Amino acid sequence: MAKRLILSSGERKPLAQPEAGLCVTLLPGLRSVLAENPSPMTGPGTTTYLLGEGEVTLIDPGPAGPGHLQAILAALAPGERITAILVTHPHLDHSALAPALAAATGAPVYGFGAAGTARSALMAHLAAQGLRGPEGVDQAFRPDILLRDGEILKTTAGPLIALHTPGHMAEHLCFGWQGQLFCGDLIMAWAPSLVSPPEGDMGDYMASLQRLQGQGWQRLFPAHGAVIDDPASRIAELLAHRLAREAQILTALAGLGQGDLNAILPLVYATTPEALWPAAKRNLLAHLADLVARGRVEAEDWPSEYARFRRR
Repeated sequence: MAKRLILSSGERKPLAQPEAGLCVTLLPGLRSVLAENPSPMTGPGTTTYLLGEGEVTLIDPGPAGPGHLQAILAALAPGERITAILVTHPHLDHSALAPALAAATGAPVYGFGAAGTARSALMAHLAAQGLRGPEGVDQAFRPDILLRDGEILKTTAGPLIALHTPGHMAEHLCFGWQGQLFCGDLIMAWAPSLVSPPEGDMGDYMASLQRLQGQGWQRLFPAHGAVIDDPASRIAELLAHRLAREAQILTALAGLGQGDLNAILPLVYATTPEALWPAAKRNLLAHLADLVARGRVEAEDWPSEYARFRRR
């Protein structure tokens, strides 16, 4: 039997960093188990959510490994079984455990699609040129059942709606449940999400945040880090952060006249530790691709990660 922590119904904020493998009851009908995969990109690790009782719907099985699989199965009460495995997006820290969990439970795997199947034409072109994002894409992921935007799933805790929210990844899904939103990697409390072409698209990312804004969510349950108790403020903060970064890029280009990613990067991310510059460079490319698409920036040799950019 897994160790368990039960939070009282009056507590608004669950633990920010529960112990890995610990089953935490967050709300009536909702539990979580944290995988043991902390890193600079995943924060404390990937959170797997278990929704409902008896017949349980699982959101984000997490990274491959027997430890997390055993922790998930141990979180089930006697007589319970997992009947659906939902994946927010095919990154290895979210989806890699899906085959083993499906084999152990017999539950089908749901997702928007395989990695790369929902890319925009621009991102598909960049991928065809050989652009690759950072390691972590689950190229083997194949959902048994495809979910589409607005599709409603029945769970023992009530209906769950799938929302297609590309940006961090083209195949990204969020799931709405009784005013709560399981937001995967689209929104995190501890850091902005990585938007890395050709999997990530900054225009889509901003549009997804704007779509979720003003929908009256009570809480956001991200896949990494603490539960977000003020969704409206966090979404507004993330939108403002990206707009501020965009302004920094335009200012840098005004000073340079023209520059490639390597010239722009140190001007825009001067206060970011250099160890994080490879990830920052991916975000920078995503911003520039969006600025070119919107006519704010011109580029030579575009689309390419080696393009040279200037303000219009």
